[in-house]
Amino acid sequence: MKSRILILGAGFGGLELSTRLSENLGDSIEVTLIDKSDAFVFGYSKLDVMFGKDLLENVQLPYARFLKPGVTLKKETITHIDPVNRRVTTDAGNYAADYLVVALGADYDIAATPGLRDANEFYSVAGAAKLRDILPTIDKGRFLIGVCGAPFKCPPAPSEAALMLHDFLIQRGVRDSCEIAFTIPLSAPVPPSPDTSRALLVAFAERNIRFRAQTRIASIENARGVALMEDGSEEPFDLLLGVPKHRVPDVVIDSGMSESGWIPVNPRTLETRYENVYAIGDGAATGTPKAGYFAEGEAAAVAETLIARIKGGGETGIYAGRGTCYIEFGGDKIGRVVVDFFAEPHPTGTYHEPSVDLRVHKKEFGASRRARWFGMS
Repeated sequence: MKSRILILGAGFGGLELSTRLSENLGDSIEVTLIDKSDAFVFGYSKLDVMFGKDLLENVQLPYARFLKPGVTLKKETITHIDPVNRRVTTDAGNYAADYLVVALGADYDIAATPGLRDANEFYSVAGAAKLRDILPTIDKGRFLIGVCGAPFKCPPAPSEAALMLHDFLIQRGVRDSCEIAFTIPLSAPVPPSPDTSRALLVAFAERNIRFRAQTRIASIENARGVALMEDGSEEPFDLLLGVPKHRVPDVVIDSGMSESGWIPVNPRTLETRYENVYAIGDGAATGTPKAGYFAEGEAAAVAETLIARIKGGGETGIYAGRGTCYIEFGGDKIGRVVVDFFAEPHPTGTYHEPSVDLRVHKKEFGASRRARWFGMS
């Protein structure tokens, strides 16, 4: 009988894992990939949509284009996960697996921050699209980019939003009548890389962007136009660009797999406490960033393990904990940081200064995944 592998979620982790299994095992296995959406969107594309650099329809990669031998992609909503028996129920049927991989990512817990529901966030596709229509209508006032909890997806993204907002207001000729403030609960913009953090702090200072570290938004009073910070202070705003608190989806919490909002795993093998059940991507508590490059690395490790088990020989895959993040610095320049989270005695980050050339690297990153997963140029 063919080995049955059930993968929940078609983000970076699910797409890469399915692709590697297909490349190595083809039709000799039954891989079922389940996602409730119609299309995949790179996280960084949401900023392009928000600032009018691209249209939403241009950045959506339809799952109908994901065609791999041995893999069936189902557009269904998962309603129940039984990790003990490796069984999953959706709005369209029931599935059982020899190996179960949870790659459902992180959801946005809007309700965890009072007042955020009536403000604006830019981390969801819908939130970014909404702000795309709002931003061109504002000619003056105070903009607040604020993070409501950590960890959160793509740690450099709020910094990118601040710098891209500065450019956006410059291009509209209204920057002098606007203030930009940015608050974050981390100790620095990119804590594992002091060089990257220093470069961002210099960029903020040069652009008159006020930056506050080690504080998060606890609640929002929209009527007064203030964000109440966890340290008791207040940050005024005319327009809030919020980053919601993150956690795994409700269906994962209901399954009993999560603790404190995340799925505990062996950070090197991605194994959960359930036999033949793995978790990869943003929902897994690996100690590494919640970003696509890292989810790919986790998928590679699990793929190696599953291929070895199914073939009856080979080494267990080990997650390296290394990855790259591209950072928009404005002025069409992009920086890059390469981080090793499992380095001893502490994580390290290698910073590459912003340049126009690095934009080519970022475009190649996206193009290679479009081609590999969707067969699109």
